[in-house]
Amino acid sequence: QVQLVESGGGLVQAGGSLRLSCAASGRTFGSYGMGWFRQAPGKEREFVAGINWNGDSIYYADSVKGRFTISRDNAKSTVYLQMNSLKPEDTVIYCCATHKVPYYSGTYLKSPNRYDYWGQGTQVTVSS
Repeated sequence: QVQLVESGGGLVQAGGSLRLSCAASGRTFGSYGMGWFRQAPGKEREFVAGINWNGDSIYYADSVKGRFTISRDNAKSTVYLQMNSLKPEDTVIYCCATHKVPYYSGTYLKSPNRYDYWGQGTQVTVSS
C-alpha cells in the first residue's frame, strides 16, 4: 500500500515562502517520478511541478516557473516543493502524487492521469 503524506502548508503573506514536503512509503520511491498538483474547489486538478525518478528531468507549470522549485531526496523518500514569491492566487490545496511508470522522464510527468497514488493534500493560503 502506497502512502503519501504532505506537510508544510499554512498561511503566509503575499511575497512570502513556504516549503511543502511529501513523504512516501510502500513503493520503491527512487524508481518513480513525483508530481505536485493543486486543485481549487469546483475546478480541475492543475499540474504544478514534476520531477523524474533521479531528479534530472523537471517540469513546471508556466504559472509557477521561476517561483517554485521541486526537488527530491530519494534517501528520505521525500519530494519537496519550495514556493517563493507567493501570490494570493496560489491559495489552494496542494497534493503530491507518484507516477505510474517506473524510470519515466518525459512530458507525461505533467499529466495527472498518469499518476496512480495521491496524498490527501495540504492547504496553502496566501493573504494579500
